[in-house]
Amino acid sequence: MEIGIFATTFLNVNDTAPDLDAILERVVVLGLRATSFDTLCLGLPSMPDTIDPAQVAGVRDALAARGLWMASLSATFNMAHPDVAERETGLRRLEVLAASAHAFGTDLLTLCTGTRSRESMWRFHPENATEEAWADMRATMEQAIAIAEKYDLRLGIEPEVANVVSSPRAARRLLDEMRSPRLTIVMDGANIFPAGTLPRQREILDEAFALLGNDIGMAHAKDLTRDGAAGNAAAGTGLLDYGHYIHLLRQSGFDGALVLHGLSSAQAAGCVAFLKSFDIP
Repeated sequence: MEIGIFATTFLNVNDTAPDLDAILERVVVLGLRATSFDTLCLGLPSMPDTIDPAQVAGVRDALAARGLWMASLSATFNMAHPDVAERETGLRRLEVLAASAHAFGTDLLTLCTGTRSRESMWRFHPENATEEAWADMRATMEQAIAIAEKYDLRLGIEPEVANVVSSPRAARRLLDEMRSPRLTIVMDGANIFPAGTLPRQREILDEAFALLGNDIGMAHAKDLTRDGAAGNAAAGTGLLDYGHYIHLLRQSGFDGALVLHGLSSAQAAGCVAFLKSFDIP
């Protein structure tokens, strides 16, 4: 297991022409090798309609020149959107990213299982728990898996209280229904606590790893300040029992990237130091 960080941590969201070299140098200064990438760092949308192969090669070369590797490529769209046209657009753009993933230097695309909310794919909606929402998400996932098969990729799904796959149990259900080696889990210990459950967080974390520990392809490191919503605080600044979380990751045999996000660039050095205090390189 090693510490990584979202490249977008160092992205000025108002910058229409991001400086990729400057972004990656910030990762190097932290002493890290792993980064999760988003095409926002190229001045493109996160789900672009096209990608210039020269840009892809430029990212790969810039990473290699610094001894960095791409732990994942963001490919999030609302897989349960109530409008089928929105889901179809997301799948079309997913294939654009999939076709470039190996050239970027990764085989892992991270997804969002989505929500019935039309405003944000990360916003809770009461219809998320319906079988209709599950069926739409599942149908979208089946097509995403076909794309992953075509391009020899893995797809990372993340249990998140505001999404259709709202819990480790729901993630287990999806893995069991899909029965695809292309699906893997992105474990984020700050995302799995429904309202009122924080006093039982060790119990809930234990169950999450019992259900999903053998299927983790990547892990996230952030924190939460309340239950009932996905965590959005910097690692070590909230209420997550990090000692237990790290213990469970190790116990599961996970040996990939533990990727920081939900933090500002100013918090990055402190968060890296926090994770290193658990003897993570």
